[in-house]
Amino acid sequence: MFPERFEHLPPYAFPRLRALLDEHPAGSDVVNMTIGEPKHPFPEFVREVLMSSLDALNSYPANNGTPVLLEAIHGWILRRYGVDVDPNTQLMALNGTREGLYNAAMALCPDIKNGKRPVIMTPNPFYQVYMIAGLSVGAEIDFLPATAETGHLPDFSAIAPERLDQVAIVYICSPANPQGAVADHAYWANLIGLAEKHDFKIFADECYSEIYRDTPPVGALEVVKEIGADPERVVVFHSLSKRSNLPGLRSGFVCSGPENMKRIQQLRSYAGAPLAGPLQAVAAAAWSDEAHVVENRALYAEKFDLADQIFDGVEGYHSPPAGFFLWLPVQDGEAAALKLWRETGVRVLPGAYLSKEIAGTSPGHSYIRVALVAPKEQTNTGLRRLRACLYR
Repeated sequence: MFPERFEHLPPYAFPRLRALLDEHPAGSDVVNMTIGEPKHPFPEFVREVLMSSLDALNSYPANNGTPVLLEAIHGWILRRYGVDVDPNTQLMALNGTREGLYNAAMALCPDIKNGKRPVIMTPNPFYQVYMIAGLSVGAEIDFLPATAETGHLPDFSAIAPERLDQVAIVYICSPANPQGAVADHAYWANLIGLAEKHDFKIFADECYSEIYRDTPPVGALEVVKEIGADPERVVVFHSLSKRSNLPGLRSGFVCSGPENMKRIQQLRSYAGAPLAGPLQAVAAAAWSDEAHVVENRALYAEKFDLADQIFDGVEGYHSPPAGFFLWLPVQDGEAAALKLWRETGVRVLPGAYLSKEIAGTSPGHSYIRVALVAPKEQTNTGLRRLRACLYR
């Protein structure tokens, strides 16, 4: 029997989208702008590194990451954030950050917090793994509105202190998926201060950190260092999927204090799947090279400039500072997505599919998410069709 806590899960976003659209014919040739799957070329060195590392398939892979990979990640964190972590005790390679975001909750969420059932907090809208992780550990889940009124990030000032005392984990995505909002230094410092005062951990999902327009987003690790906070307060997740256009590599990392990492690594030993040896070699090369990241970011910047031109004058249009999604206001996200598909062949995701309805209200109801991952010409076609169809 399916566990009761999973009985009322909503359908995952993309099967739900297929159910909405697929019985209707596309209005024109299809332009898919739904999933955040990077389509820019991956670095040229990937093939060479992969082929030269195939002998590693003859051995079980290093559970936490090879020394070469962990040192490459350590070097990147030092260059990017100015933080010198210990690669042996504070890092672990991930078989995709979704694995890490889920399993870290399994490893670190207590059964009881201050005599009560623990609470996990997540932004709303949110990446669905945050919710399923909370359900899996038997926590209560608080879905915190991340709306235009709150700067598209949760507002923790409105939460009662006694509720914060019950919190075990707070998930935060910065730059945010889907809105592209960036937590600044003051936001991180305030949240880390709350974590220290109320004894909870922050799971910082920073997978979009290298896709930005002008200013590199502040990272949780650098704020922990600057304010002298306990490194066990923050568990940080990064990925090569977006940064290096390698979604199929399924490679990322988790970084935290040594005690957190000991528990995460122990769970990996029993229940996880380390990254295959040749893929670890590719990942090490990718974290060690920044030139391809600069080129990748420039391609996204061109498409965001294009979007700013196309949606100029559209009421409520917001040009995000980071990430690679547009979070576009509409009257009804499902109706808009269906209309767009039937009339133009452009496929987008209703915002409600990334949100939890609370008291009859979904913060994503009046939005659609549009991914700018396709080549510029295809993106241009999709955005112009979208503008003509929905914002006449």
